[in-house]
Amino acid sequence: MGTSGMALDGKVAIVTGASSGIGRAIALLFASEGARLVVAARRRELLEGLVAEIETAGGAACALAGDVSDESFSSALVEQTKSRFGGLDIAVNNAGVLGPMMATPDVTRDAWDETMSTNLTSAFLGAKYQIPAMLARGKGSLIFVSSFVGYTAAMPGAATYAASKAGQIGLMKALAVEYGPRGIRVNALLPGGTQTAAADAMADTEEMKAFVRNMHALKRIAAPKEQARAALFLASDAASFLTGSAMLVDGGVSINKT
Repeated sequence: MGTSGMALDGKVAIVTGASSGIGRAIALLFASEGARLVVAARRRELLEGLVAEIETAGGAACALAGDVSDESFSSALVEQTKSRFGGLDIAVNNAGVLGPMMATPDVTRDAWDETMSTNLTSAFLGAKYQIPAMLARGKGSLIFVSSFVGYTAAMPGAATYAASKAGQIGLMKALAVEYGPRGIRVNALLPGGTQTAAADAMADTEEMKAFVRNMHALKRIAAPKEQARAALFLASDAASFLTGSAMLVDGGVSINKT
């Protein structure tokens, strides 16, 4: 690539949960801005399609399929990044699940543990291996894709999801303080409603979709690329003094009451 004027020219990035939705949009945008990508998710065939799309557009990417809540996978992901591209500058820990959507007393311990494992433990494991690789570079940008749910707003039946996403924000703040002196910026991106398969599963009737749109001050939900542009800002030198921030990219859902 090597074209000047690209926001991530010469950078190497990991994006998890890259097979669909916001993660896929982030991977495509980062690649178009000059980053070399290692993309991760469970579904290998979707990752391979993403890599092909990036390469067709003149970018560089490779894929590793696996489970982000498995520590050996988090380690392997960073090792592949170093062996393929020589180091790591940016990591977007985006993989996540909605988990059980039901009254809290009905949530099983297994469902709680699985959601925490996929959303929060995976963020910790990602950082555990990504941070040493960034320290070797002398700086880096670590991003967690959290949610306004559990931070500025709550919804009935979503306690497990809210707790896991709020936990990511606590982790982000601790890491920002711990590694700020060594040049690593750590931030969270908090999307509002975004047009993804997960959003369709959550709001599965036209009436529900209209209700969700109306919750936002902008009276619509985001396209995945709108979230990707915010992630690009956090990843890039444009955000060089931004760390420890829970950045709401939520169409005003946090402040809207009309």
